[in-house]
Amino acid sequence: MKYRREIDGLRALAVIPVIMFHAGFDSFSGGFVGVDIFFVISGYLITTIIYADLQAGRFSISKFYERRARRILPCLYLVMLTSIFLGYFWMMPDEFKNLGQSIFATTIFSNNILLALTSGYWALASEYKPLLHTWSLGVEEQYYIIFPFILIIGWKYFRKYLRATVFFIALASFLLATWGVAKSPDLAFYLLPTRAWEILLGSLTAFYLSNKAPVTGDPASSDLLSLAGLLLILISIFTFGRNQPAPGIYILVPTIGSVLVIAYSSENTFAGKLLGNRFVVGLGLISYSAYLWHQPLFSFSRIYFVNPPGRNIAAVLIGLTLFIAYLSWKFIETPFRDKSIFSKKTIFYGSALCSAAFLAAGFYLNNSYGMPVRVFPASVLLGDLDKRIYNERVFDFKKNRFSDLSKINILVLGNSTGRDFVNMTSETFDMSNVEMIYHDDFSDCMIPFKNDTYKNLVENADIVVFASGYRKECIKKDVEYSKKNGFELFYSGPKGFGQNLNWIIRLAPEKQANQFNPVLDETIKLEQEMLAEIPFENYLSLMSGVVKDGYIPITDEMGLPISTDRVHLTKYGAIYFGKKVLLTSRYGELLKHSIVRESY
Repeated sequence: MKYRREIDGLRALAVIPVIMFHAGFDSFSGGFVGVDIFFVISGYLITTIIYADLQAGRFSISKFYERRARRILPCLYLVMLTSIFLGYFWMMPDEFKNLGQSIFATTIFSNNILLALTSGYWALASEYKPLLHTWSLGVEEQYYIIFPFILIIGWKYFRKYLRATVFFIALASFLLATWGVAKSPDLAFYLLPTRAWEILLGSLTAFYLSNKAPVTGDPASSDLLSLAGLLLILISIFTFGRNQPAPGIYILVPTIGSVLVIAYSSENTFAGKLLGNRFVVGLGLISYSAYLWHQPLFSFSRIYFVNPPGRNIAAVLIGLTLFIAYLSWKFIETPFRDKSIFSKKTIFYGSALCSAAFLAAGFYLNNSYGMPVRVFPASVLLGDLDKRIYNERVFDFKKNRFSDLSKINILVLGNSTGRDFVNMTSETFDMSNVEMIYHDDFSDCMIPFKNDTYKNLVENADIVVFASGYRKECIKKDVEYSKKNGFELFYSGPKGFGQNLNWIIRLAPEKQANQFNPVLDETIKLEQEMLAEIPFENYLSLMSGVVKDGYIPITDEMGLPISTDRVHLTKYGAIYFGKKVLLTSRYGELLKHSIVRESY
């Protein structure tokens, strides 16, 4: 395959916007489309190589995967190793556990699947995931596993219809993507079936160019078309935003732009000369390393600092990204591509050994719950920070009937934050005269009742608490129903512990007590919305008793963590909120006969 400088230039045009977007520069609001450009480039290059080898009768699947391993794995392994090292010193257990999951998934090129099932790309927590960006490697590698065999089988059995087959697969993927972004945006964003069409656009471009030079027909037309492609890419980079569903119909703009650049640019066109500039090509050569390093650098900088880094730090990190990328390209990527330095056998055995090691590391970090012993004294870790032990206690309260109507019967309805409410109550009050039942499988509307079990629980409860949300249309009739049937109804408010808890572990133990984080704007907004909708006597604010001047506590008086994941409570958090919030609330007044438990 003849080397084309403009393709490396196009790589630069893909990676720089991604870096600027993740650095938080608003002018690059559509910088995320750089990944879509990469997909088209990958499809073009891989298909060109495989198709030419098939035509020449020399294609080898083992050589294909050898090239992929040389290209992708060495630098990726170094990035993962660095992430584990920094995470060990800078990450709270919950974050370190999540990193372990990402390490495991990235090693088997399925981090896209993990992210599709566990989070959203735009979620705040995603900014703190060092390996977030490896989802795109997962998509590409899954494509590399499947597509070569489609070409091999098609070449052997239905060569005449091979291009049409690829076209219809791409069309089906595109239609699925346009449907998926509306129905299940996270799945559509991350998974191969809805991303394949972008890579296959590159494949179709390779078919188109297989018997042609990059510039065909009238040179003026090629100049115009390649420049139009460049313009489409720039429009998407600077005008798109988070409201553009991806990978839906809007993503046709940068991907078609990429196709036009690949198909019609050359060293003789204006677009080709721009992209073939020595500096731009240089950025393209280090684009893979730059892509790999930028997210860990940005992520760990956010983890390290109390507040998100500003523009000056972001600019330094961009420069550092490019510097490290150059070193990686020169001393990692380039040597490992040299067969005289590393043999095929060394590459395969080394890859297998490293993969096994990273799988083991990821498995251990997940199963050890992020190695909390790194952060907290052993005396604190006796089940108190272990969600497997602490939150499973809540399910002891999951019953379908109150057993003693002479007690104060409390029904708590909610998901994981409902479990927090159960823990707050049980850690604060003597439960000998209280029976509490928890359910996470009921609606937040009491009427109409889903079943007789729900109706029986509600009508025999003295107190009902909705602890995980509400619907506006339910509030009025639920409040009226509670008054009619003589039970107290509460809606538990939101809580959140800021953007980042990781910085606590860098403090000396004697300085960890009574630390605070700024309350997020979205948490304040949700509290205000609930206050506007819910009658005052039915609303139980979890923040009013603890927030001071816009700051919420993240450690207690003894320096023990109130939360380890920014949302849910540890045992110490449940005790803290019970003492600071429940005891002084109307809910606490209803339980004032109960003996308050001693803390710790």
